[in-house]
Amino acid sequence: MNDRVTTLPSADHGYGISQDQRHKVMRNTYWLLALSLLPTVLGAWLGVATGITQSLRGGLGLIVFLGGAFGFMYAIEKTKRSAAGVPVLLAFTFFMGLMLSRMIGMVLGFSNGAELIMTAFAGTAGVFFVMASLASVIKRDLSGMGKWLFVGALVLMVGAMINVFVGSSAGMMAISVAAIGIFSAYMLYDLKQILDGGETNYISATLALYLDLFNVFQSLLMLLGIMGGERD
Repeated sequence: MNDRVTTLPSADHGYGISQDQRHKVMRNTYWLLALSLLPTVLGAWLGVATGITQSLRGGLGLIVFLGGAFGFMYAIEKTKRSAAGVPVLLAFTFFMGLMLSRMIGMVLGFSNGAELIMTAFAGTAGVFFVMASLASVIKRDLSGMGKWLFVGALVLMVGAMINVFVGSSAGMMAISVAAIGIFSAYMLYDLKQILDGGETNYISATLALYLDLFNVFQSLLMLLGIMGGERD
């Protein structure tokens, strides 16, 4: 579920974009990515405080999530070159925070829930640091990864949709592990696209990286909740 743009590089792996332009896109992306975390936290806090998402279970929750997420991503794609692009993206991150609040509320029900959330956050930050470091040193063109990662993400989404109705803890653990691997690789791919000049719109770049981070964090939190949640 991502806005992926595939551009073929020239023989020297360049996209006709100057180094200064690439750095500008990366700098703007990092700033907007940091800003996008604020509405996410606000949405998650509001969802936990009000319980507004507690009724979104099973198929209903899936429909609301997919409908809202794809609707927002379509709107972001349409507005990414206009002044409305940033507000629409931030509204999307608020929505994603709301959708995440049900899981956060469940984890906070454990006696060590706050610790699990901080561990998932630290783990996600660690994955981002490693992928950003790798992207800066890898010289090889990674644009060919895009189609394989997209197929992997589609298979993962179908599996997650099926498990919503099956309700298997083992299935959820397997899906979470696979999601961490796929979206960590996607993070590397997206960062390399920016560094190589394959992605020149910082709103699209922010959306891609935000989805990578969101999915890694959500999957880590799910794993930690299943394996390490403690009841009083």
